[in-house]
Amino acid sequence: MPTPLSLLNRRSGTRTEGAARASLPAQTDGGSAAAPRPGRRPRLYALDGMRLIAALGVLLFHYTGQELDPRVWHGSNKTLLPHVHEIGRYTWMGVELFFLISGFVICMSCWGKRPRDFFISRVIRLYPAYWFCVLLTAAVVWYAARPFGSFGDLSARTLFSNLSMMQWPIGSPAVDPVYWTLWLEMRFYVAFAIVVAFGLTYRRVVLFCMIWSFAAIFTPMINFGLATEVTQPVYAPFFIGGIVMYLMYRFKPTFLLWAMLVFDWMMAQNQLPGIMKQYESDGNRGLTYTVACLVMTACYLLVLAAALGKLNWISWKWLTTAGALTYPLYLLHQEIGWVGISYLRRSLPPGETLGAMIAIMLVVAYLVNRVVERPLSAKLKTWLESSFKAMAEASDAK
Repeated sequence: MPTPLSLLNRRSGTRTEGAARASLPAQTDGGSAAAPRPGRRPRLYALDGMRLIAALGVLLFHYTGQELDPRVWHGSNKTLLPHVHEIGRYTWMGVELFFLISGFVICMSCWGKRPRDFFISRVIRLYPAYWFCVLLTAAVVWYAARPFGSFGDLSARTLFSNLSMMQWPIGSPAVDPVYWTLWLEMRFYVAFAIVVAFGLTYRRVVLFCMIWSFAAIFTPMINFGLATEVTQPVYAPFFIGGIVMYLMYRFKPTFLLWAMLVFDWMMAQNQLPGIMKQYESDGNRGLTYTVACLVMTACYLLVLAAALGKLNWISWKWLTTAGALTYPLYLLHQEIGWVGISYLRRSLPPGETLGAMIAIMLVVAYLVNRVVERPLSAKLKTWLESSFKAMAEASDAK
């Protein structure tokens, strides 16, 4: 049986990136065996659909799965929507699905690109929609006199801290609690930027995944807060799992990649009890490991099916739009949604209120993507590229 080191020393070739519709230069890692060059792959519309599923899952949990202030639903949501509540109790797993997709997509979007392109792509992806959503959420919370959510500080200091997206490390309150995942994403991007700086190759990405996996296991043992923050032991298996599945997609499944994916799944299921406690603290008592593990495994299998081409039959172009609106939908749905539900419940029954609120949030998210996010991202990209160009010219001039 070949050892991991012998596998890593083989040359990794190229694969045409179907989603980007562009050919990339060959990546060589030493050795003599080249990876196969299969034909152009179709766009992975299934990933866009999974984004929408993940966002709606998180939304359903926040609207019905957790026990809310009775003033939101004008009664107990557990009593008013008992069947939806039973489903929503586990749909927080949409966060874990997001992290799997993020690991996959981060490789797909930046393979073969320069570090500065990676930086620009992450900034324009995260910030334009986020800035608008922070301001809109703060305005709605202020107008509603903060009746439901955990946010109680509308000072200018807090608002500016949130606009930086650094409220978690600096200890500032969040305008909306859902922003906690953005800090995890940010740390993942910074860690992956190290590999991007050296140039993405098959071998380097595999080594990155291996090192991160073992670091995430051992850092909690040394009880060093900074190391734990960097390695993210709880959620690292999801990001890494997504990366490994992308390598299967870009190159081909191998014994080593299958072993790494199974290992990540085992580490992820081990973290589930701790993750479940976070959601049980929100009044969602009685979660069972078996159900949570089945949902988590389904998330892995969904992304894996896309990576292996099993979902290529999904080619509905509207899913591209659906995938684009999931980020603003995620950012806006909680605090604004609770306020909206409280108003709708004055004239609508619970089921119609839930359906109307979901529809409203989808429309608002679509408008934010079209009217705010896309044009502002284009402007921001132009400004950043101009800044890097000026930096390069100044460096050349010395």
